[in-house]
Amino acid sequence: MVQICRATLQHIDRIVPLFDAYRQFYGQDSDLDGARAFLTERIAREESVILLAGDGAGFTQLYPCFSSVRMRMTLILNDLFVAPEARCQGVGEALLAAARDHARSVGAARMTLSTAVDNSAAHALYVRAGWERDAQFHTYTIAVD
Repeated sequence: MVQICRATLQHIDRIVPLFDAYRQFYGQDSDLDGARAFLTERIAREESVILLAGDGAGFTQLYPCFSSVRMRMTLILNDLFVAPEARCQGVGEALLAAARDHARSVGAARMTLSTAVDNSAAHALYVRAGWERDAQFHTYTIAVD
C-alpha cells in the first residue's frame, strides 16, 4: 500500500526533484533553485496542499478556488507526477484518492484538473479513478506576462 502524507517544509528535499521533473515533462528547463523557492513559498503561506507519496514516488498539488454558483470551495488539482520508476504501482491512484479525501475533509464542492490532450496515460488514470471529462464547458486561457 502506498503511504501518502501532506507535505511540510520538512519534506521539501523530496518534493523538489519531483516538481522539477514534472515541469520538465511540460517542456520547462530544469530549475531546482526556482522549484525550491516556489514550493517553499506555497507551503509556508499555506497557499497549496502538496500530497507526497512514499519517500518521493510522486506528488500532487492542490490549489483552493471558490465556486460563486455553489458558494463553496473547490480545489484545482494542478499538478500530479509519479516518478518513472514508481509508475504502474498504484501511486497515481493513491494520490488521486488522497486528494479526494482531502477535498472531502475541507468541504470542497468539487475538484477540477487539466492535462495535455496528448497525455493518454494521464487520461486513462483519471477515468479509472472516476473523473469525468467536462462536456459542458470550454476552457480558455490568456497569457498576461
